[in-house]
Amino acid sequence: MERIICLAIGYVCGLLQTGYLVGKMNHIDIRKEGSGNAGSTNALRVLGWKAGAMTFAGDVIKCVAAVLIVRYLYQDSEYLPLLAMYAGTGATLGHNFPFYLKFKGGKGIAVLAGLVLSTGLVMVPIPLTAFLIAVVLTRYVSLGSLLASSMFFLEVLFYGQLGGFGMSLRYRIELYVLVLILMVLAWIRHKENIKRLLAGTENPFRSKKK
Repeated sequence: MERIICLAIGYVCGLLQTGYLVGKMNHIDIRKEGSGNAGSTNALRVLGWKAGAMTFAGDVIKCVAAVLIVRYLYQDSEYLPLLAMYAGTGATLGHNFPFYLKFKGGKGIAVLAGLVLSTGLVMVPIPLTAFLIAVVLTRYVSLGSLLASSMFFLEVLFYGQLGGFGMSLRYRIELYVLVLILMVLAWIRHKENIKRLLAGTENPFRSKKK
């Protein structure tokens, strides 16, 4: 029951569609512009740096908020890191599949950034470095996003096996499965980007303001 509650808390927080709201502030439906995605990268490309930064910050904060709420409610739980991961998973689902927008949301990478941050500052450098190196060298945000999600999974696996989460094996395995699902979901949400990357037709990173 606790897991369902944490998942629901995350989903409700994830429903705050920052990109959609920022788009409406600029009198457009961001889902009908650019790539048609409600995430921060499309907001940046269509509306410029300010809108992109606002969208990214909002998407990060809503995941952090979900995790903080769960950490407060279940602070005495013996498997609190697992419950926090359920909250992050719920936030990702709410962001990617908002029911009130016909389940058409973002791709979840900014939310993943919030989850990485919420898991602990020690987890931040590796996914962030992978993302930055990929974007700087190739200018493909999609590639950086895919690498970051993959590195986070590997990092959680390694950190957990070293005893970093302080949970028994059964809870750690459940946590690993959740992060694996998030990684696979990120790849699925980027399937069109992957096709374009393989075909050499992916749009490189650049910002423009209409």
